[in-house]
Amino acid sequence: MEKLISCCGLNCASCNARIATLSNDDELRRQTAEKWKVMYNSPDITPEMINCTGCRVEGAKIGHWAVCGMRTCASSKNFNTCGQCDSLQSCDTIKPVLQFAPDAVENLKSVN
Repeated sequence: MEKLISCCGLNCASCNARIATLSNDDELRRQTAEKWKVMYNSPDITPEMINCTGCRVEGAKIGHWAVCGMRTCASSKNFNTCGQCDSLQSCDTIKPVLQFAPDAVENLKSVN
């Protein structure tokens, strides 16, 4: 399986937002928006917002990208990902991601 690891360790290659963007699949955008409304308790998510190529590659970015605490922290330390940080395991910023996506730590180790 292709891997495109984000700053926080999620695999963008398997993200439906990226898949929908690359394939220009409006139905997948709609399905993803509906799922994310519930998953992230964000009723304002629309299919039009589901447009992203991944946080570490050129192209479209999901709206949250600009304010993502993990991305901005890693960038401020000149890191490609949070996996380069000595505080990874104790970091409160990335903790929510690691709780719902425990494979993120292994992903981060695989790129650093």
